[in-house]
Amino acid sequence: MALNDESFQQEAEQLLERLSEWLLAENRVLVSAESCTGGWIAQTATSRAGSSAWFDRAYITYSNQAKQDMLGVSAQTLQRHGAVSEQTVSEMLAGALSGLQRKAVAVAVSGIAGPGGGSPEKPVGTVFIGWMTTGGQPRIQRFRFEGDRRLVRMQSVLEALRGLTGE
Repeated sequence: MALNDESFQQEAEQLLERLSEWLLAENRVLVSAESCTGGWIAQTATSRAGSSAWFDRAYITYSNQAKQDMLGVSAQTLQRHGAVSEQTVSEMLAGALSGLQRKAVAVAVSGIAGPGGGSPEKPVGTVFIGWMTTGGQPRIQRFRFEGDRRLVRMQSVLEALRGLTGE
């Protein structure tokens, strides 16, 4: 089925149902650190009634400076690897979880949604998504999504949620 607003919403709801059950059973909260998705993961999660029991916070760090200021991503990492990289997403995850007093799971996303900004090494549609639990190790995956800006962002949100639910 082609991804559209209706299919996106339907799948997101199913994923959030499983995610919320797991978070509540594990006494964990969700934290998001988002760049190219611009807070769409947080918005999707918090559109669900009762999400205040399992959603803690979101960082929307669209600029490199915001990644440094809010999440502690190092300038050296950004200079050496770029904002759209496994290394940056790893530091975004660590920053999102730092200082939390509760068990949590974090998701971080950085990518090139387009239509411009791509390169031969990182074409438009390149997105890094990472997941990490408090005290755990980061798990980061590189994706190459097709479609326009909206479709790249929608696919990023769904893959972020899939990764949180273990799918």
